[in-house]
Amino acid sequence: MKINGYEIALSEAELDDIINNKMRKVELIGRDFEGYKNLTEGNKKALEHLVAAARYFTDVALEQDHELNLSMKKALEEAAPASSHAAKALKLFTSFQGVEGHNGIDLEPVEIFRGIKGSKGRNFYPADLGVEEFHSIISRMLDEGKTEEVRKILSPRTMVRRSGSELKAIDYTEYFAAAFSKAANELEVAAHYTTDGDFKDYLGWQAQALLQNNEDMDMLADKHWAVLQNGNQLEFTLGRESYDDELTPTVYDNPELIRKLEVGNIEVNPKDSLGVRVGIINKEGTDLILRFKEHMPELARLMPYADRYHQSVSAGEELKQTMVDADIVALTGDYARCRGAITTAQNLPNNDKLSVKTGGGRRNVYHRQVRQSIDRERNKKLLEKLVSPELHKYFDVEADHLFVIGHENGHSLGPDNEYQRALGLCKSTIEEEKADVVSISFMPEYVKAGVIDAEMLKKIYTTWVAFRLFLKAQPLEAHRVGELIHFNFLLDRGAFYFDAENKLKIDFDKFHDVVFAMLAETVEVQLSKSSEKAKAFIDKYTNWGKYSRHIAEVQKELGVRNYIWIEDHF
Repeated sequence: MKINGYEIALSEAELDDIINNKMRKVELIGRDFEGYKNLTEGNKKALEHLVAAARYFTDVALEQDHELNLSMKKALEEAAPASSHAAKALKLFTSFQGVEGHNGIDLEPVEIFRGIKGSKGRNFYPADLGVEEFHSIISRMLDEGKTEEVRKILSPRTMVRRSGSELKAIDYTEYFAAAFSKAANELEVAAHYTTDGDFKDYLGWQAQALLQNNEDMDMLADKHWAVLQNGNQLEFTLGRESYDDELTPTVYDNPELIRKLEVGNIEVNPKDSLGVRVGIINKEGTDLILRFKEHMPELARLMPYADRYHQSVSAGEELKQTMVDADIVALTGDYARCRGAITTAQNLPNNDKLSVKTGGGRRNVYHRQVRQSIDRERNKKLLEKLVSPELHKYFDVEADHLFVIGHENGHSLGPDNEYQRALGLCKSTIEEEKADVVSISFMPEYVKAGVIDAEMLKKIYTTWVAFRLFLKAQPLEAHRVGELIHFNFLLDRGAFYFDAENKLKIDFDKFHDVVFAMLAETVEVQLSKSSEKAKAFIDKYTNWGKYSRHIAEVQKELGVRNYIWIEDHF
């Protein structure tokens, strides 16, 4: 079947198999949820407008991702009522939030239409712009003294288009002016209704940031968001993360170009994909998370080479970090982009954002409905196939949540953006890998502090290996590559091993020392400011050995539910 002249690449039978057998559901909360019923009347009204604001970022993120996303979405919607094939393709498109995605196993993208592929620069840049031409244009423009335009082109908040033989940057507030204006209006109405004073202020700042071509407004909105901790019932996040743009970071692989950029004092930051989260704060879950927060200054002192860099959490300084657990009402834009995975939590703003650079804090938000959507029956079968029986009692979904808390806190520990951005295309992989290993390395400190007990520590170790490191087959992006690094590092050093029946066994006595050695090696890579050393580190520990192949076969045999459908009730 053809849509807009493009043939649907998957047969109806293949789409049926994905939707019925390989897709799991993440069910968000609705108006019948107890937490919603407990909101003040003003916050109930505000929530309606927050969700309306979030909806405008669906098309924004689609356009950032691929130049044909919007037209193909419209064509599928028009064809779906009369064609079951088109209707099923539309469901996969909605899951991917785009014309292509991943299945979480294979390296190759899953393409919905024949002949439509993603590009390295997504739609932030012209689709036909390759790395060599990109570098050549930037270099020539610098030679011609067009420094400020190059600065805009390499900004995280611009769409870039051709202008004759050059490139021209268009700020998000201009390029997406219509959507931003409508979203800002909804935020202003929500601010009118909410009964939470600090939250009201934040919404006002965030609305203005959508209307002004001024990075300072993003900074001020971020700073007001990052301090929300006590008293407010609602969560609204406009997230800006830069994992999708693979073109901008290639600049770090061109030493001559980097030298020219340094002369002009021009930063190189990948483009921000925009996503929105709307939720209701869960007090009980938040209280648990805050118990981990108390110990972050202690952990900062214990980081490898802590005397060689500045980190967000430093001894004697105020800990500028808020943390909440949220029941999720809506995920839109980049946050709804389910391509092999969906995030369970976030620690924002990222290091490259002006609010962090100017001393602002961060905010961790945890997604209750996402973490509660796991397939328990499948996990039981995975344990039977791959894990030695004496370890089954240590597999615990709550332990994985505690690991995620440590991971998000880990982003605030270690070398800051000055070191991270110099790693170029490897930046995100190394940072996510570091956050993982920070979490695991410091879990014994939480035992000493009485936050968790020794039994839970074994559960965290076991669940991390069996759930996270066995979660995917071939790596696809930063988190998955990091997990393969951990798998090989720990296996090579005997922190875990496999018996004659290929069943996992863990050496609990050795585990911590091996993990901390991995943390030290990771921090060394960040301190090197060398993309070459980062690549060598990744290459060294991402070999695909016999145990990886065996686990991948078991995952396929069990029928990985590696596609995701977000069920929205608002």
